[in-house]
Amino acid sequence: MPQRNTVTWNTMIRGYFQNGFFEKAMCSFNQMPERDNFSYNTVIAGLMQCGDVNNAREVFDGMVDRSVVTWNSMISGYVRNGLIDEAIRVFDNTPIRDVISWNLVIGGLVNCQRIDLAEEYFKEMNDRDVASWTIMVSGLVRAGRIVEARELFEEMPAKDIQAWNVMIAGYVENGYIDMAEDLFQRMPVRDLNSWKQLINGLVTSQRIDEAIRKFMEMPEKCQKTWNLIILGFIRCGLIEEAHAFLEKCPYSNIVSWTNVIVGYFEIGEVRNAVKVFELIRTRDTTVWNVMIFGLGENDRGEDGIKFFIRMKESDLFPDQSTFTSVFTICSDLPSLDLGKQTHAQTIKTGLNCLIAVSNAMVTMYARCGNMQSALQEFSSMPIHDVISWNSIICGFAHHGDGKKTLEMFERMRLTDVKPNHITFVGVLSACSHAGLVDQGRYYFDYMKNKCFLQPTSEHYTCVVDLLGRFGLIDEAMSFLDQIRADGVEVPPSVWGALLGACRIHKNIKVGEIAGESILEVEPFNSGVYLILAEMFLSSGRKADAEKIWARMKGNGIKKQPGCSWIEINNSGHVFLSGDRSHTEFRRIYFLLNLLSAEMGTEILKPSTATTSKEFQISFDGCYE
Repeated sequence: MPQRNTVTWNTMIRGYFQNGFFEKAMCSFNQMPERDNFSYNTVIAGLMQCGDVNNAREVFDGMVDRSVVTWNSMISGYVRNGLIDEAIRVFDNTPIRDVISWNLVIGGLVNCQRIDLAEEYFKEMNDRDVASWTIMVSGLVRAGRIVEARELFEEMPAKDIQAWNVMIAGYVENGYIDMAEDLFQRMPVRDLNSWKQLINGLVTSQRIDEAIRKFMEMPEKCQKTWNLIILGFIRCGLIEEAHAFLEKCPYSNIVSWTNVIVGYFEIGEVRNAVKVFELIRTRDTTVWNVMIFGLGENDRGEDGIKFFIRMKESDLFPDQSTFTSVFTICSDLPSLDLGKQTHAQTIKTGLNCLIAVSNAMVTMYARCGNMQSALQEFSSMPIHDVISWNSIICGFAHHGDGKKTLEMFERMRLTDVKPNHITFVGVLSACSHAGLVDQGRYYFDYMKNKCFLQPTSEHYTCVVDLLGRFGLIDEAMSFLDQIRADGVEVPPSVWGALLGACRIHKNIKVGEIAGESILEVEPFNSGVYLILAEMFLSSGRKADAEKIWARMKGNGIKKQPGCSWIEINNSGHVFLSGDRSHTEFRRIYFLLNLLSAEMGTEILKPSTATTSKEFQISFDGCYE
């Protein structure tokens, strides 16, 4: 521009601030040949907006002539940045105030939940506008003082639609839906927010039919409100009803259909979820993610992978949620090939830098037994959150590497990340598997007394398992008293850990107590019956073992067959206990007998109480 005036400079400065170019805004301000009051006010407001309170104060102090707008800019800036006491100090020193000054301070106090002081300032006001009254009504509503809010609302000399909406929202938030509806009927004029507030209240209180009637009465239909109603159906477990409404009403979009798919997955209706998905003509990334995640959560991980492949073929780009779900599915697959391929895809797309994706990869490698890759991925992460640490700690614990588990936990303690319940499940589990009794006791106390985390059944189970594996059955029984002292009923998992320990150390008396305690809660737990019968047989109590078998048979309980699988040359092989249908069954069985014979020979060197024949029978029994 050949010539610039103050208005030109002010426009550029304001534009820079509005678009986030704060340094350019200040550079232009410093270059101005002349400044007016608007220049200063613009800069103060802009600096406060970006959180630069000190420089805003410096500009303010450098002003010779200050208008009420200038003082209000300072008050507003302090309120915006949460410095309410500074805002009050500036307000108290303001030589001239208008209604905006009062509203800024009262609104700031309301937002900080200092409602009593806000009332004092409100009472001191000589002139109030509608906003003044509405701010106070809103503050009382948020404080749960709904009766006082209504009284103040009725005192208002004039009410705009915002005041009516604030009062309706207050009734909805505090559960007074009938009063909200009564106020809604009294409104002289309603806007979209009025309808949305009431319908939201009806949905929240599970009055879905009324919500639909109100929606049909709306002069202007709101897609977001309709989706809220559908979501209300789903939260009430009325998935089929929600689906039926979608089929009949023309207001549905992909969000509505996606919510129905989520609902079907939550109740395990996978087939219906797939049917709804196939009816959607235009699909976005979110609905694909819902399908992949939902199939994985419902033990249909392989189908989830097929949807992932279809998603890529449809030219939609996977996002963070997609890859996180796929890695979770890959964690349960017998082969890591697909997981590694997906890892490569995240590197190509740059999504491997996202902490959620990296966490999922660490978990996947750990669950699939490749701790070297899990540690490599963990070490390459620029930052770690509690999930990252839990993934690597629980990974090492799951594979019995107690030393590495505790090493990683000690490294975690040197960071700012605080351990949570899952962290200590991994730590205590590692101590149990590695037989680190003293360390286990120490970390359990550390969790309770230093981290102030209340133990859960998983933590109690780990400690009992730790003591039981080491043969400290009496101490484990004493620990049960501590669990009860904490006000917790001893869960079946704890009794199960104790039963397992008694089985190892042949403590029939305590084992019988533990087994019967489990069966009181889980009478159809086939494993407990079998363990008790085995323990009775090993101690010569054949009659008691037969009674256990009779109870098991009388309750109609059958042992679920064991299952294992392996992938060889890109071909999967599944084996069920007692199943002889595999085409290579004879060769496999012959090889297993050879292996068992060699193992038996090695075990019998130089001396053992077990004969090779006994070992052969034991091994064959496991295979059968």
